[in-house]
Amino acid sequence: MVKILAIESSCDETAAAVVADGYQLLANVIATQIPVHQLYGGVVPEIASREHLNSVVPVVERALQEAGLGLADLDAVAVTQGPGLIGSLLVGVSYAKALALAAGLPLIAVHHLAGHMSAPFLEHPDLTFPYLALVVSGSHSGLAIAEQAGHYRLLGQSRDDAAGEAFDKIARALGLPYPGGPAIQQAAAQGQPIYEFPCAWLDDSYDFSFSGLKSAVLNFLNKKQMKGEPYRVEDVAASAQEAIVKVLAAKAARAAEHFGLDTIVLAGGVAANQALRSRVQQMVPDKRVVYPSPVFCTDNAAMIGAAALNKYAQGDFAGLDLNAQANLPLYFYN
Repeated sequence: MVKILAIESSCDETAAAVVADGYQLLANVIATQIPVHQLYGGVVPEIASREHLNSVVPVVERALQEAGLGLADLDAVAVTQGPGLIGSLLVGVSYAKALALAAGLPLIAVHHLAGHMSAPFLEHPDLTFPYLALVVSGSHSGLAIAEQAGHYRLLGQSRDDAAGEAFDKIARALGLPYPGGPAIQQAAAQGQPIYEFPCAWLDDSYDFSFSGLKSAVLNFLNKKQMKGEPYRVEDVAASAQEAIVKVLAAKAARAAEHFGLDTIVLAGGVAANQALRSRVQQMVPDKRVVYPSPVFCTDNAAMIGAAALNKYAQGDFAGLDLNAQANLPLYFYN
């Protein structure tokens, strides 16, 4: 049985997992930095990299303990190469290379977004290619056809703010805590989408744009405050969430129909949003909609291990000269 230790440190979560053949999860440990960054309303890159330095060794040790394994029991070490914050990535890549060298194990470099698109296999090992992937996170919103493991054909992506970034910025303007996505969802559950915020449909493509929506919400709030007019935070949150979700869901549904794909995979942190999950399923009732549990939507090392299993089977290993890349391309373009 192949057993891979995976390390993830692309942003503000220090994570390690052990994944075995058949997408068996033997251990999954995540050290979050959310309490640290909440003080600033978002991730501070320098602080994030320092926190990774403090956490990476104990997190990896705990993962191995939970799996009941030592380095000698492993078959490979996998790590997120990019994209992400360069300082954060360097911590994980450097430590993974040191472990691989010390233990005489092959090293596997994994693309962060490939990890997100592999996360559903941990709970749905029957998932088969090809499928449509809607990858929505704090830094990326994109639609791609997963043709086979490691081969993703891009249909469209963010032209400006990603959906998760829009959630964070709108939440901050509303005085809601970081991270913004869960805070917006919680507030929206107590409100009604009574405000018509603009949607950038970009009808000629599958691209996304949420910068205009973010600006519209900020302008709305400024005008209300200047005029002393009341508003409910919950209603603004519900309205903003509605504007984001309906664009994401509509484009995913249209792409699935156009390309004749029977399965839609939701991945990334925003895939944990219940409104998005429900809307996509409502729009394509005849298709299978697959998404991970919330713990596998946000950054984690289990998804990196899941993606690494296919690379191990193909003998796709990295050298010890592997370097982190803040902007790492993934897609094969149309």
